[in-house]
Amino acid sequence: MGTAQYYYEQGNEHLNRGNLDQAISDYTRALEIDPRYAEAYCNRGVAYLAKDQYDQAISDYTRVLEIDPRYAEAYYNRGNTYLAKGQYDQAISDYSRVLEIDPRDAEAYCNRGVAYADKNQYDQAISDYTRALEVNPRVAEAYCNRGVAYADKNQYDQAISDYTRALEIDPCYAEAYCNRGVAYLAKDQYDQGWEDVKKAQSLGIKADPRFLEDLCKASGRER
Repeated sequence: MGTAQYYYEQGNEHLNRGNLDQAISDYTRALEIDPRYAEAYCNRGVAYLAKDQYDQAISDYTRVLEIDPRYAEAYYNRGNTYLAKGQYDQAISDYSRVLEIDPRDAEAYCNRGVAYADKNQYDQAISDYTRALEVNPRVAEAYCNRGVAYADKNQYDQAISDYTRALEIDPCYAEAYCNRGVAYLAKDQYDQGWEDVKKAQSLGIKADPRFLEDLCKASGRER
């Protein structure tokens, strides 16, 4: 019979290869041997989350935190799971716990911003994206997300600026092109809007048909 560490490492190998059911099986074997193996619970939660089995994932992350209340990764992962379930208050609470443990966790700021934005609390979202960028100015996603929040507040110049910054960091960020095109449409800058649509399409993303229809009508151009 193998050790708990043996099954844990086997589980990690299967998780990295995308063999989720086998990973879960191996983590479970590890936990049968050592019921307080926090890392095994945490990674089994990752596998459950990848299978969209949110309740099982939350249960495993919660067990981790019962064993080690300062296990920041478990709070972060549980926050992601709550976010996926649309339970935004719980997600915000977990990301906040991460930031109490590590105030320089850019991803926790960024994801808490997403949760705030999904609650239509755009100022809080913008604040969190800004904090993420203070920690790490190279997070293109934080610029893009902050741009969306500015656009939701009809602050299109700020939105365009953020989308542009995201594209300076990642020139292949198709979503940023698409979002900037929407902002250009809102400012009646149709030529720039079309340029961004074409760039997004060249990168493999399909623009919202309603947006394309509005751009066609407003610009007097065909697709």
